[in-house]
Amino acid sequence: MSNTAQLSARDRITSLLDDNSFVEVGAHVTKRSTDFNLAQKEVPADGVITGYGVIDGNLVYVFSQDSDALGGSIGEMHAKKIAHIYDLALKVGAPVIGLIDSSGMRLQEAQDALNGFGEIYKKQTLASGVIPQITAIFGTCGGGLAVMASLSDFSFMEEKKARLFVNSPNTLLNNYKEKNDTAKAEFHASAGTVDYVGKDELEVLSKIRELVSILPSNNQDDASYDECTDDLNRVLPGFESEINDAKRAIISLSDNHYFFEIKTDYAKEMVIGFIRLNGMTVGAVANRTEILNNNGKVEEQFDGSLTSNGCYKAASFVNFCDAFEIPVLTLTNVCGYKSTMEEERLIADASAKLTYAFANATVPKVNVIVGKAYGSAYITMNSKHIGADMVFALPNSEIGMMDAELAAQIMYEGDTKAVIKEKAEEYAKLQSSALSAAKRGYIDNIIEPEEVRKHVIYAFEMLFTKTESRPDKKHGSI
Repeated sequence: MSNTAQLSARDRITSLLDDNSFVEVGAHVTKRSTDFNLAQKEVPADGVITGYGVIDGNLVYVFSQDSDALGGSIGEMHAKKIAHIYDLALKVGAPVIGLIDSSGMRLQEAQDALNGFGEIYKKQTLASGVIPQITAIFGTCGGGLAVMASLSDFSFMEEKKARLFVNSPNTLLNNYKEKNDTAKAEFHASAGTVDYVGKDELEVLSKIRELVSILPSNNQDDASYDECTDDLNRVLPGFESEINDAKRAIISLSDNHYFFEIKTDYAKEMVIGFIRLNGMTVGAVANRTEILNNNGKVEEQFDGSLTSNGCYKAASFVNFCDAFEIPVLTLTNVCGYKSTMEEERLIADASAKLTYAFANATVPKVNVIVGKAYGSAYITMNSKHIGADMVFALPNSEIGMMDAELAAQIMYEGDTKAVIKEKAEEYAKLQSSALSAAKRGYIDNIIEPEEVRKHVIYAFEMLFTKTESRPDKKHGSI
């Protein structure tokens, strides 16, 4: 089949799952309503194909909306089929994958359709943090369906035909589709609403298969491992030159240079995604100060500060990792908080959420300080002060309240340049160096850049059986 051809609802399932593994559930279920001439309309499977199968041997449950059956609209029985799939998935502890292509709510069954949406939302909420939920959008995903997609852990969009919106572009004040198509994949990728955009349907389905293969099936599954064929002691000769483009650094230290990046086009100064270390799935979070192209030329630069979007991006990822017992690795290189009028509206709330996510997580947490680590922004980035289990630092890293020269200027205001220079050097040695932090126990070891991989792997191996008790509570409120 051509890569550009529109796949049917059943073709999408076939392409997603291992060969001949799909078992349909509820194939004969259809509408009950006869209002508004529905009795004369054929709606095969009530517009949604549901069932289960395997991906690389891993059990998954799937629903795929059929736009050829009354537009794939959601009515009473359509919703019940999806809810039933969730019930089965929760019983056995397997992911749910939703393939969205729907005109939305079925108007002929308005009240029952509203009830159906509510039933699905409730199932998704119950499943959150218990089983992974993945949504892929291939056609229209509007109104209440957009909420469904965002209740998932990961959402994917096909680049050309997929449309995601709560309100369509033409209904927005002073906007129209040709001016700013707020339903397009490109718009939502840059806004952080979706995690991955594929150039066609087959690429989206392939990436979902890849994601399922590296995730645990549920929050009590410890089988998200693969055989490691990489050298555990592999040195990283170019690691120090890759620190500024943290994506390159992450790829360099991962098994066989594997990296599944998430939200690539949103808050690019913060990099998140999954890597493998000694075959184990690990969540990676890193600050980035520049983006390099394939020729090593700088394409974009960032000032090394924490932004609101970057904090929100990382916080949700850390929360997911913690829910599914996925260890977290952080590469810290941050000089403070972004300082603009716009950022000031959100940065306190956003940084609080990221601080809470790291501090609240009980999974193994390892931090490598690869550059600057200044102020409370450094504390937020998985520091030992808020619960990191192991913290390493590179020899030239800087850890403290602020740049040493600026600190000297403040403390010795009015003194000569020579005095300020002397005091800046003294401050850097006593209050801003990796060695001074290590002497105080805030860093566990100072390591050479080329040895980062082996130290991180050994740290996670040591933390493999980690358990941590917390105060008894229903849940946090941040």
